[in-house]
Amino acid sequence: MNENKKENTTTVSGVVIEALPNTFFKVELADGKEMLTYLSGRMRKNRIRVLVGDKVEVVTDSYGSKGRVVKRL
Repeated sequence: MNENKKENTTTVSGVVIEALPNTFFKVELADGKEMLTYLSGRMRKNRIRVLVGDKVEVVTDSYGSKGRVVKRL
């Protein structure tokens, strides 16, 4: 887990377990938790596809309930 200096957020990796409408995904994190995530604007702009089973990097919000997919690994 990396701490971002810009905000109080952390970066974690996980696996996409379910694709939901409007570029939302359920991601299972490395520690076994499930998190609702959405696709970042840069990934939408560059039309990077994310499918079920892909390993992704997620930036969590300060509350830890939702996250933003920023990289496909």
